Amino acid sequence: MGDSTATADLDVALEKHRTELTGYCYRMLGSSFEAEDAVQDTLVRAWRSHAKFEGRSSLRSWLYRIATNVCLDMLAAGNRRARPMDLTESTPLARAALTPRPDNTWLEPMPDARVLPTTDDPAEAAVAKESVRLAFMAALQRLPAKQRAVLILREVLAWRASEVAELLDTTVASVNSALQRARATLAERADAGAEGAVSDPLDEEQQKLLERYVKAFEGYDMAALTALLHEDAVMTMPPFDLWLRGTADITGFMTTIGASCAGSRLLPVRANGLPGFAHYKPDPESGGFTPWAVQVLEISDGRITGFHCFLDTGRWFPLFGLPLHLEAEPDEVQQGV
Repeated sequence: MGDSTATADLDVALEKHRTELTGYCYRMLGSSFEAEDAVQDTLVRAWRSHAKFEGRSSLRSWLYRIATNVCLDMLAAGNRRARPMDLTESTPLARAALTPRPDNTWLEPMPDARVLPTTDDPAEAAVAKESVRLAFMAALQRLPAKQRAVLILREVLAWRASEVAELLDTTVASVNSALQRARATLAERADAGAEGAVSDPLDEEQQKLLERYVKAFEGYDMAALTALLHEDAVMTMPPFDLWLRGTADITGFMTTIGASCAGSRLLPVRANGLPGFAHYKPDPESGGFTPWAVQVLEISDGRITGFHCFLDTGRWFPLFGLPLHLEAEPDEVQQGV
């Protein structure tokens, strides 16, 4: 009886850390699914070796040590995840071609609920959200793995240099040096804070911008959409490496190659600390609407600056807990939508 109670207590104690560990591993790896695998591996290792855990550090510190080693092992293969604009130049619409790259090329989206622990501290919540935004995540992926770990532990999770040194089995001087180099690399990335204008929670102006966006997109009103997009707005569509810059190319794409998205429906989601939508397009075969993309939007100065469409719906919609079909509303059925 005692053993089973102790096992249950350990399970509960470990499970309490799942969300924050997933956030840490996601920042390290840039992949939603690899992050969840890494956390599962971390918790299994902790469970198996708990008898050897002598309590010289807190359970949380010990779990972070295991998670860091798991992530460093996974990163040893050298794969760096990226956004389309990190890999190629933008393509004019006239030369647009949809060329997919393997899944492990891409920085992946992540539902807020899986990586952002609940906190009563608004400043802590803001830092956590900012540190999973797409531009910051892409900048993190440019850092060597140990610098990445140091930066996340020190700047995002607010660990002391001595705690990080102990976790990485190194010196405080080495940690401080790694942090300095990591900060310098991030400072060179002009877009690392590109979504900093997204307030938390969204302010009234941003909320109205999103409402106008939904109306323009669902109505496929390109004039209205153009008015909401920054003139240098960027559109990406992983797994395709194509990306477009500027309102003319974006709306031009939507009315040509993307024309089948007319009449779509959008459901709000929260991803990467940013507003987003599950995009369903009309299903001509079975009626209703079928999954097409998870959209993540970047906003600055009252305009949409980034419009990122993650198209692998078989992976993303279950991850976000989204239905794989939407029924048409009765009035849409009558109108033959």
